[in-house]
Amino acid sequence: MSGIGNLFKGTETGGSCVIGGSMAKKKLKGHRINRDWCKGCGICVRFCPKGVLELDAADKAAAVRPRECICCRLCELRCPDLAIEVVVEDEDDD
Repeated sequence: MSGIGNLFKGTETGGSCVIGGSMAKKKLKGHRINRDWCKGCGICVRFCPKGVLELDAADKAAAVRPRECICCRLCELRCPDLAIEVVVEDEDDD
C-alpha cells in the first residue's frame, strides 16, 4: 500500500493495540483518513466498538481516542469510500 499511503493526509494518530490469539501482536501506528474522500456518512463511527472515531465539525471522520483502538479494522473495512486506513506495525518493527 505504499502508493496509497501518499493519498492519505493529515490525521495520523498514534497509540497501541494488541490482536491476541495465534496472530502476531500489532502496535497501532495511526489512523490515516483521507479527508477529501470522506463524505461524513458516519459508518466508521457506528462500527467502531471502542468509540475511537467521531465526526468532527466539518463532518469528517477523526480518531479522537486512538489509545482505545483495538485494531479490529472495522472502520477500514466498512468505509464505502476507502477513506480510512488503520496502520499497524509488527511488534518486532522499530
